[in-house]
Amino acid sequence: MNRKLIAFDIDGTILDKNLQVLPSTRMAIESLRAQGHYVTLATGRSRVLAKPVIDALDFENYILCNGAAAFKDNKQIHKQLLPMDSLKALKEEVVPLGIDVALVGLDETKRITSLDLPKMTDAMESFGSTLPNLDPQFAKEEDVYAGLAFYSAKHEGRFDEKYQDLRFVRWHPNCVDVLTQGISKAATILQVANDLDIQQEDIICFGDGMNDREMLSMAGVGVAMGNANAEVQKHADLVTQDHNSDGIYHALNKLGLITA
Repeated sequence: MNRKLIAFDIDGTILDKNLQVLPSTRMAIESLRAQGHYVTLATGRSRVLAKPVIDALDFENYILCNGAAAFKDNKQIHKQLLPMDSLKALKEEVVPLGIDVALVGLDETKRITSLDLPKMTDAMESFGSTLPNLDPQFAKEEDVYAGLAFYSAKHEGRFDEKYQDLRFVRWHPNCVDVLTQGISKAATILQVANDLDIQQEDIICFGDGMNDREMLSMAGVGVAMGNANAEVQKHADLVTQDHNSDGIYHALNKLGLITA
């Protein structure tokens, strides 16, 4: 069997509804590593927010901020910062619309506005985080890998054409990630695979969210969790059980990568 690159989203994929790792998931990941496959996280989370999972499952390889950063053997191998001129212009346009903005560094996320704290809190708590602290000067002090714009589907697509060096990826009913155009989990996974001489057909990706669609389509085998919505599932080659029902284990067993 060829060596595989196997990438896992965190929320709704590696973590169950209680934000815990199922024993079957832990066993499956350990088995993949023992066989010599390259196992990596591929998440929208920053390093500080991914750290509990990194530590719990001993990950040394992880793709963060929806592809804006990548680490191999705990060393950074990829870095793509947000174009701050465009982000500044975006902020000036959205604030009069009542839209809050936060900035994402590797180890801190800070909000730069305070217009609708309940809306921001709702989005952040959906994956076990909290409302970011206020720091309007954050971009002057830290590298910014991504932004968060807290708006609903009411404004969907409103900013895409004007800000062509940015892309807007929805992950919550009240929030989108703001990324550098061309940055995605899929693009960074491909780059890592190329560096490892792993062919695209030997990439397997697991995910459940709207920000996983590209990597599910790109992968040799894209596996959607059973809890993914229909729009996400149609990008996958395989739909497995949900994140509460040993979905990762069952899919890897079906693919012949682990045995029952």
